[in-house]
Amino acid sequence: MLQSASCGFGYLAFSGLNGMVRGAMQDRPPVHPARAKRMIFLFMSGGPAQLDTFDYKPQKGKKAHPGSVYNFKQRGESGLWISELMPETAKHADKLCVLNGMHADTGIHAQSALQLHTGDRLRERPSLGSWVSYGLGTESENLPGFISLNTSRPSVYSSSFLPSIHTGTPIGTNGQAMAKATIENVNGTHLPLSAKRRQLDYIQFLNRNHEAARPGDETLDGVIRSMELGFRMQTTAPDLLDISTESPETLERYQVGKQKGPVGTCRMSDFGRQCLLARRFAEAGVRFIELNHGSWDQHKNHRRDLEANCAATDGPIAALLEDLDQRGMLDDTLVVWGGEFGRPGLTPGNGKNETGHNANGFTFWMAGGGVKPGFAFGKTDDTGARAVEGKIHFRDLHATILHLMGLDPHSLTYRHAGRNHRLTGPEGGRVVREIFA
Repeated sequence: MLQSASCGFGYLAFSGLNGMVRGAMQDRPPVHPARAKRMIFLFMSGGPAQLDTFDYKPQKGKKAHPGSVYNFKQRGESGLWISELMPETAKHADKLCVLNGMHADTGIHAQSALQLHTGDRLRERPSLGSWVSYGLGTESENLPGFISLNTSRPSVYSSSFLPSIHTGTPIGTNGQAMAKATIENVNGTHLPLSAKRRQLDYIQFLNRNHEAARPGDETLDGVIRSMELGFRMQTTAPDLLDISTESPETLERYQVGKQKGPVGTCRMSDFGRQCLLARRFAEAGVRFIELNHGSWDQHKNHRRDLEANCAATDGPIAALLEDLDQRGMLDDTLVVWGGEFGRPGLTPGNGKNETGHNANGFTFWMAGGGVKPGFAFGKTDDTGARAVEGKIHFRDLHATILHLMGLDPHSLTYRHAGRNHRLTGPEGGRVVREIFA
C-alpha cells in the first residue's frame, strides 16, 4: 500500500515536473533570425602557433623577421593561405572564415582560457556554452543543451550563477581516455528503466515538497531539473556514445583511436572520437558542443610538438566539416577553432626551436553558421606579433557568436548579486558584421 501510494503521489507530481523541465530547457525562439542553430567549439588548449598554421608570414633570409619555417600554399578557389601542416583542413579552405586579428588581455594560460570561455579572466563566471543554453535551450528534451568533451577544467563548462541545468555535461574528464569515456551515472544497470522511473518520480515528489518551503531557490530548482534530465539521458545518450554502428570507412576518416606523436595527451584525447561524437550530438539536437585538444603549449620542442598536434587534429576536423556539409548541417552549424592565444614565430638563423606566448595577435577560424566562406579578415603586423587590422577581442568574438545564434549579446543578461550580468561584460562587445555572409 505504501509503495503504491508513494508512486501515485509521485506520478501526480511528475505531470507538473515535466512541464517545469520542458519550460527550463525547451527549444526557445531566438530574438532575431538566427544564422546558426548550434555551435561546435574546437578548443586548442595551450596556444596554437598562428604563423605556422593560418597566418602566412614568409621568411626571407637569415635577417628576416620571424615567420613560418613551413611551406604555405593558397588553397581552394578562395586562395586562402594555409600551412602544409594542415593538408586535410586545407581541402575545405573555401568553407573557412579565417580571423587573423584576434587579441586578448593576457598571455597567462589559465587567465586567458578563462576569459575565452567566460568573458572574465579573474573570476568564476558562466561559460559561453552555458549562456547559449540559457538563451536558447535545447532541441532535444532527452539531452543537455551543452556538452563538453575531454576537459578537466570545470570553468570550461560551469554555469556559475546561471541555473545549474545549464551546466555543461562533461564527457571524458580528469585524464580519462576518450575511448573509455561515458556520461557519469547514466549507464547504470542495477535497476530496469521502469523501476528507475518510479523511484525518481517519488524522489522528485519529495524534492518539490522540499522546494515549496524555499520559494525562489533557483539553485535547488536547477538541481531538481538536472535529476530529471539525467534520467531522460539514459534513453538516448548511451546509443550516441556507442560509435560501433559507424562504418569502418567513417572511423578511418575520423582517425578514431589512431592518435600518434610524442605528445602523450594526443592519445588520451582521441580527437577523432571527439569530432565524431560532436557530429552525432549535433545531429541529435545538442545546442553547444565543445571539444578539447591540449598540449599546444610547445616551448622547447616547437617543431616536433606542433607537427604532432596538427597531425592529431587535421584529419578529424576535415572529416567533421565534410560530414556536416554532406548532411546539410553546415549552413546552420557554427564551427569555431582556436586557443587562448597564439605564439611568436621562430626567428630564422638563431638555431633555436622554442616559442613563447602571444596574446597581442593570433588566429581563429569559423565555418558555416552564416559566416563568409573562403574569407580572411584582419591582419597582424609584419612579424605576426600584434593585430593591426580587423582586430577582434574575445568580447567581440562572444558578441558575434551570440548574434549569429539569434541572441542579442547586450540584452542577454542574468541578475546576480544585485546587478545584471552578461557574457560580454560591462564593456560589451562589437558584433563583427564584416564576416557575415
